[in-house]
Amino acid sequence: MPLRRRRKSKSLAAQTFALGIAAPQVIAHRLARMATAGTSPSARDRAEFQRMGIEKIAAANEAWTAMAAQIFLENQKFALTFMQSLWFPWMRPTPTVKSVSRQLNRTAARVAGKGMAPIRRRAVANAQRLGRIKRGRSA
Repeated sequence: MPLRRRRKSKSLAAQTFALGIAAPQVIAHRLARMATAGTSPSARDRAEFQRMGIEKIAAANEAWTAMAAQIFLENQKFALTFMQSLWFPWMRPTPTVKSVSRQLNRTAARVAGKGMAPIRRRAVANAQRLGRIKRGRSA
């Protein structure tokens, strides 16, 4: 079981690392594009700026939905754990502070991972897409 927990942690750490690399690239590209566009952006620039806003809202909605669903699932797991300890104390002893703390830590990592996934996915995809666009071509 410790191996599984470690894999989850690496997954969250890998997601955080990927987001930490992709986000500054996307921000730098878009800020340079805004500075270059000035007060009269081209149709392509306007489309990119509009896409930027829509994607942020969509990613936030996906992240909140995924986290809410995971929290709902985790609450059911907590309820099951405590009910089992009350109804079948010979099968599952009363939860200790240490076991509850461990369960809360795992829950927090799972919820954070679910919330990070859509944001990371979009940021990495944008970094790849914007990296292919030639900077000199803004029209």
